Amino acid sequence: MPEPTEQDVRDRAHRLWEQAGKPEGREDEFWHAAEQELRNEDKSNTMRTPDTL
Repeated sequence: MPEPTEQDVRDRAHRLWEQAGKPEGREDEFWHAAEQELRNEDKSNTMRTPDTL
């Protein structure tokens, strides 16, 4: 999987924000957490081949 798209990150960040009770003023925190989660999912993908490393 290539780098997560902005929409992928936006959707994940929104879900994390909702799960945390929708706190105000922490947008950057949720954005970065979403990016990290999506990147970690890619690294744990068992279908990785030399082409996708």
